[in-house]
Amino acid sequence: MTASNLDTSKVVQLLQQSAVEHLTTFRQLEAQQYGPVRVLVTTEFEALYAYKCGEYQRCLRLASDAVQTLIGAHPQTVEELPALPQLIQLIDDDVVSLIGLTVIIDPSRGVTERHVSISQLTLCLYLMTQCQIKLNHPVASLAVTLDFIANANAYLYPDSVLLTLNQLILKLIERKIKMRVGRSAFGGPGSRSQQST
Repeated sequence: MTASNLDTSKVVQLLQQSAVEHLTTFRQLEAQQYGPVRVLVTTEFEALYAYKCGEYQRCLRLASDAVQTLIGAHPQTVEELPALPQLIQLIDDDVVSLIGLTVIIDPSRGVTERHVSISQLTLCLYLMTQCQIKLNHPVASLAVTLDFIANANAYLYPDSVLLTLNQLILKLIERKIKMRVGRSAFGGPGSRSQQST
């Protein structure tokens, strides 16, 4: 086959799928090894990939299960994912923009340091919120997610003065939910009154 005959988007998709499978296997091995010491979910990469592929129902299920596991975990036991360039291609534009802003604000740290990492809980809350919005979930469902966000913020970052990437993402999704709830309350797109017409 010549390079002109290759469907490069299909090759990229297969490479991403393979990477997600390997990362998930790695996470499962890590969970076996560190299980008693750290709280790990093994599906965050699968959820990310499902989101990227537009499989919002599957992503929501994986992210919701992960949030249920992680929400009460001690902050030191929650796994952090460095925002490496290899992972950025799976993450959507809003989060990539926040990562870029954190690097612009303090370029000396680069994108591999802890302040530019995302906890599994924050990532799964983000994916959960995005999927609920895309699937047009009812306001009551979003209100539960808003409570999870408040708990994560209070529990994981109670004394932080400087905003970390995790806190910025939590603030972003909190705002998205409030905007969605506001539109629903006033008959905007996605509201029950509009859906019934």
